[in-house]
Amino acid sequence: MIFEPLRKIFRSTAPQADMPCVPDGQRYYVVGDIHGRLDLLEKLADAIEDDDRRAGTAETTVVLLGDLVDRGPESAGVLRFAREWQARRLVRILAGNHEEMFLESFVDQEVLRHFLKHGGRETILSYGIPRSEFNGLSMDELFEKLPELVPQIDRDFMMGFEELIVAGDYAFVHAGIDPTRPLDQQKRRDMLWIRDRFLRHEGALPKVIVHGHTIFDEVHDCGNRIGIDTGAFRSGILTALVLEGDRRRTIQSVEVEDRIVIENEGVAA
Repeated sequence: MIFEPLRKIFRSTAPQADMPCVPDGQRYYVVGDIHGRLDLLEKLADAIEDDDRRAGTAETTVVLLGDLVDRGPESAGVLRFAREWQARRLVRILAGNHEEMFLESFVDQEVLRHFLKHGGRETILSYGIPRSEFNGLSMDELFEKLPELVPQIDRDFMMGFEELIVAGDYAFVHAGIDPTRPLDQQKRRDMLWIRDRFLRHEGALPKVIVHGHTIFDEVHDCGNRIGIDTGAFRSGILTALVLEGDRRRTIQSVEVEDRIVIENEGVAA
């Protein structure tokens, strides 16, 4: 398989008058749910760094929208890469529901049982335990062994993830917000887990909400919210939404069987 960044203009279906903006002089690269796809993340990070160099001087922030772990094969590697990337540049990371499940699995065996059914098995295997050994463990044994498998540095790293980031007319959050509450009164559970009440809301929201959590085939712009989880763990497409001034575009790292697809229209050159 070949991996190559696919860059393309993001054409919003929202009205073009009074387009929302990020603050002047700032550029944001907002990355959707990674779910253990280290291969796609590494390529996307390279593309972001290249794009940032070409796009000119700005105060640049990378935002990861949460769900770095589970389902894909290399969750441990994704956490390591994100931590190293954060040491080199401004990378802000939001907590997702899968990070919450992962952390709670260390203290609640029933959460661990649930975690394993929703991609946690792949996460634990990414820490190097042989599959045969993992399969031979009882739930009690796995619960006892988990702190030995997952280093404290990874747990501390995830515990430091944020819940909500505001940038001008936008707000970034993992799952969404409660449409009935102002931003400063949101509940953590909603920001990490909400779905239908948020997705079905058609009215105005306090900011344009950029979110992951719910998979769409392509970037999903409803005017009041933008969903950028393109299902990397199963589709092979990891998306970054680029925001600068009132402009929007995307950079994607795309898994391709037999060819490299590159679209450069509208990209900084």
